[in-house]
Amino acid sequence: MGIEVCVKAASGAPDVLGDCPFSQRVLLTLEEKKLPYTTHLINVSLKPDWFLSVNPEGKLPVVKLDDDENWVADSDLIVEIIEEKYPEPSLVTFPPEFASVGSKIIGAFVMFLKSKDDENDGDSEKALLDELEALDNHLKTHGGSFVAGENVSAVDLSLAPKLYHLETALGHFKNWSVPERLTNVRDYMKVLFSLESFEKTKAAKEYVIASWAPKLEV
Repeated sequence: MGIEVCVKAASGAPDVLGDCPFSQRVLLTLEEKKLPYTTHLINVSLKPDWFLSVNPEGKLPVVKLDDDENWVADSDLIVEIIEEKYPEPSLVTFPPEFASVGSKIIGAFVMFLKSKDDENDGDSEKALLDELEALDNHLKTHGGSFVAGENVSAVDLSLAPKLYHLETALGHFKNWSVPERLTNVRDYMKVLFSLESFEKTKAAKEYVIASWAPKLEV
């Protein structure tokens, strides 16, 4: 059967790729490694029986590799197994300490997106800016277009979908964008979003917005 991957379908459009950043991370990994795979789009509000029978917890994404009967959940574990099983081309982030660069951005982004009053808005915006400035500084002081140099690696494929959600959701709901002064982050996002693998695996912006809207209701 080859590699099979179950990912989230778009809200209200079960035949269209959904907005899950963790699903996209796995698809990006498969694309960058040029591995053939079969995609199953899962409607999260009406999960099919066959999917729940192989994955009772119903989590996404899940992957089944060539000769393995088991479906594996959790994007961290999935990309680790893919790297072990298909080491070429390598997507290992080196040096290893670079693997955590930008890891707090997603939490700070969600806090800012969900903040309702001006005081919390200011605090949460500052927390997000602190994280983005740290990323900007890393990119400025380490050569190359990506976190670990000239070649894309696992850390970039983890950050790309999160930065896409950040740009799309904050732009729509708060009319906010990454400040012009953070030129390295802005350039980095352009590079990530122009990757062929990213173009192929991204959700349309309207589905990203639609998925965040219910989470922001009071």
